[in-house]
Amino acid sequence: MTVTHQSFKAFRISDSGGSVAGAIVHTTLDELSSGDVVIAAAYSSVNYKDALAATGAAKILKRMPLVGGIDVAGTVASSTDARFREGDEVLVTGYDLGVANDGGYSAYVRVPADWVVKIPAGLAARDAMTLGTAGFTAARSVIRLEQNGLTKGSGPVIVTGATGGVGSIAVAILAGLGYQVTAMTGKDAEHGYLKSLGATEILPRSAAQKSPRPLEKATWAGAVDPVGGETLAWLTRTMSYGASIANSGLTGGTELHTTVVPFILRGVNLLGIDSVTCPMPPRLEIWRRLATDMKPKMLASIAREIDLAGLPDAFATLAAGNARGRFIVRVS
Repeated sequence: MTVTHQSFKAFRISDSGGSVAGAIVHTTLDELSSGDVVIAAAYSSVNYKDALAATGAAKILKRMPLVGGIDVAGTVASSTDARFREGDEVLVTGYDLGVANDGGYSAYVRVPADWVVKIPAGLAARDAMTLGTAGFTAARSVIRLEQNGLTKGSGPVIVTGATGGVGSIAVAILAGLGYQVTAMTGKDAEHGYLKSLGATEILPRSAAQKSPRPLEKATWAGAVDPVGGETLAWLTRTMSYGASIANSGLTGGTELHTTVVPFILRGVNLLGIDSVTCPMPPRLEIWRRLATDMKPKMLASIAREIDLAGLPDAFATLAAGNARGRFIVRVS
């Protein structure tokens, strides 16, 4: 497929006099970052990282102007790498996509071949982006917990920030695997949504309060935490003996005020979850599992579909902490 001189739409982020903003533009392949594989994009998604990048709330982008979007799924339009052929259904999440390399908010995306994953059987491009970086992070969190001793008989598993992208999918994955899931949220109106994903108990965010005590009642066999901050500190004090916390986010703050006591008296493990530079072998295994035993049964209910014009509102919703589930972006 020849697209070299074809004009298409993209959402490009620029810095004008210190004010960061994005806009829909017409561009061509020649103006995009270099790479081995050109993808005719079908869908992208909106992550908290995308909202920070597009609004300038954090210094995410390594250069500007840049097409945003840290996720993309579609079909190969052309490839100079023998691993990929025209028509292959593929996805890219992480690496420098939408950070230093023009990203997924574009009808065509050009990337290094080493970043590309063939979409496994059992997932459509829309499914892959309903999952996206958030789903990948949730699945990696659960896998790391299991690798560190979590079993279905261990006890309840808590998911913080449960109505967000990572949280929603983590609840659904854990419930689908047979775990007893407690969902923590500050949104009273979303209890029904969380129960529909498989949560058996809902805990208010206010439960994660500061405490002068280094330990509280041992409760959780495992935790998926995309929040950080005081919520993570509270988790360290309430984990059961030998239990692990998989932390992947910072919406609650970047600082962690706790003590060493939970780690040396209860053997608590704090697992850092990276979804950006995860090596390809575990990356492929995670996507295989997301297409099979870890595929959420309620996947469609997690997603809200928008187009490029809907991105600013989606960014504002995420930045304000008001998102439920996932925004997926139809870019085709």
